[in-house]
Amino acid sequence: MSDTTQAGLLSPDIAVPRRTTAPTRPGYLFGPIFDFLTLGGLSLITCAAVALIFPRGIPTVQQAVLVTTLMTIINQPHFAHSYQMFYRNYREKAFGASYPPGLRRRYVVAGIITPVILVAFLAGASLAGSARVLAYAANAMFFLVGWHYVKQGYGILIVDSVQKRIMFSEQAKTILRANGYASWMVAWLAVNHAFSGRNDYIGLTYFSLPFPTWMYQGAIAVLIVTSVATAAILFQRWRYALHSLPWNGVVAYVTTLYLWVIFVRFNPLVLAVVPTFHSLQYLAVVWRYQLNAGAQGAAPSTPSDIRFLQTPWSSFAFFVALGVLLGFLGFYGIPRSIDAILPYNHHVFGPSLFVFSFYIFINIHHYFLDNVMWRRGNPDVQQYIFARSGQKLRQ
Repeated sequence: MSDTTQAGLLSPDIAVPRRTTAPTRPGYLFGPIFDFLTLGGLSLITCAAVALIFPRGIPTVQQAVLVTTLMTIINQPHFAHSYQMFYRNYREKAFGASYPPGLRRRYVVAGIITPVILVAFLAGASLAGSARVLAYAANAMFFLVGWHYVKQGYGILIVDSVQKRIMFSEQAKTILRANGYASWMVAWLAVNHAFSGRNDYIGLTYFSLPFPTWMYQGAIAVLIVTSVATAAILFQRWRYALHSLPWNGVVAYVTTLYLWVIFVRFNPLVLAVVPTFHSLQYLAVVWRYQLNAGAQGAAPSTPSDIRFLQTPWSSFAFFVALGVLLGFLGFYGIPRSIDAILPYNHHVFGPSLFVFSFYIFINIHHYFLDNVMWRRGNPDVQQYIFARSGQKLRQ
């Protein structure tokens, strides 16, 4: 989720930062409390409680049960929803005339070329019997996850700023993005610097990279500079918007960059549950998108001959339930079944080759899908995210 919003949505005179002469009507995805909790506030409360009550985490078995439950009802559906949205009306998106040529090319790359390359790499490494080559995909996934997190945190801030009509200049957005990328690099270098060597992920061993200390220290210096610049930007916006900010977006941005990306490893339980909060943040935007699209008759997520599922809310419920089912099948049901049936070298790959491969494929492909769906200039986002909540849902 990235800067999807400010080009072509509002007139230039509104988009330019200026002193506000009268209070504006606040806008939300759902409401002030729900937005605060789902976009980052609940993670602050939960992580603070965890740090106080469980400073060393919880027993492994209890943590495994908790993580499995959260994955089934929140994490896995958030991945599934990206597929449900991306491939809806895909032929028109990729090959029709309704979307700009550049965006159509991106739909082709993310929707066809990228999965083919991923499957070819994973299958090739497996057939060659090389766990070392296959594990490079885990390095790629962990590299991309930080990029994905900070892009989403930045995107939520921009979405909330548009909802509140408190805009950031292009220069300010450049600094906000730079601060996000600096956070990503510090986290990535810190993990490799502190834990270089052999690591295990779903039964396979991958190798982190031994970056030199000066590179890690340089990234920290860049992060400090961009963090100070970001604080100055937020203060300036607060001052010129009559002591107001898109607070839920600010919470999402700060929480994502600093709690979820940089300092996430301060507690093992926090590290385990942060992906749930990232997914919940994503789901809040997806749910608003789906409800608005359904209200406008543009989200056919149910069979057309099932009449009682054709209202916006019933269609939305079907969309959510289908996401839970698809997520379970993609992460557990299908790969576990293949692991149990198809013979392969368990001595080389361990007992979960296909679970590993499906995890890697879905995670990496998800990042590419999001980079197309939520980018600036995508007409779907501009139409369905910023429709006023409740305008047509009451009909």
